Amino acid sequence: MSIIVVGTIGYDTVETQHGGVTDALGGSASFFALAARFFSPVSIVGVVGTDFKPEHMRLFAERNIDVRGLARREGPTFRWHGRYHEDMNVRDTVSLALNVFADFRPELLPDQRRSDYIFLANISPDLQTHVLEQVASPKVVAADTMNHWIANERQELIKLLPRLDILTVNDEEARMLSGEHNLVKAGRAILKMGPDTVLVKRGEYGVLQFSQNSLFAVPAYPLEEVIDPTGAGDAFAGAFMGYIARHGHVTESILRTGVVYGTVMGSYVVEQFSVDRLTGLTWEDVENRYRAFIELTDSHHSRWMSQ
Repeated sequence: MSIIVVGTIGYDTVETQHGGVTDALGGSASFFALAARFFSPVSIVGVVGTDFKPEHMRLFAERNIDVRGLARREGPTFRWHGRYHEDMNVRDTVSLALNVFADFRPELLPDQRRSDYIFLANISPDLQTHVLEQVASPKVVAADTMNHWIANERQELIKLLPRLDILTVNDEEARMLSGEHNLVKAGRAILKMGPDTVLVKRGEYGVLQFSQNSLFAVPAYPLEEVIDPTGAGDAFAGAFMGYIARHGHVTESILRTGVVYGTVMGSYVVEQFSVDRLTGLTWEDVENRYRAFIELTDSHHSRWMSQ
């Protein structure tokens, strides 16, 4: 089953304690698609400028990512410049230039309008709604948001939430949207706003998955060093949605396994700058870390039970 992702494709300038990169491939749709393609066919809907490099278009195509919905417009591509603190859960946006994305109004292709799986990446609630209204009868609609939209387009976001099956937010966004400081209360409060499932991403502390009758907590995969956290949440969402699309239906078990695969994919992203780690990954790499992660979190693993 294929996935449509609507979001940004752009160039990032990133500074961390480990160095930095300038004009590296980034954007929510880029990270999402490069992770999702391990599990399911994926199509990108977005816009780039005339300065978008041909090698980056080839990078998507060579990994069987459908770029028919990637429009090219006159002008520069979306750009973001971020600087991470020593605590990499904290970052500052140094500059943000929407460029050709500023007046982009996504229009899906006829076959994309029949898609079963839709991910509305971190774009305005107005654009997310515009996309959703073009889709005939999707099986699963998931969306991401951020504090800017919660603060400045709250009413549009609130109207969208009942139309979502899944919402992904980070811990700060969950508190801001719900008005609750405690994350368990925050997750439960957001469920009452409409989504069937809420995923609260907590960086190095893992993920909380809230469903109507359950709560599932997953730790982060332990790493000795984090180079660049940019895009980890988008890659998490890509693997998570990809796993659901691969199965063609949703159960609590599938949701939980998808969260684990998403956590694994996010752990790879942070090991290098930009999308570099994702572009070199193999399915064997993903499966090996998935199995290692399961062993790390399984207190009844046979290795220990036999001793």
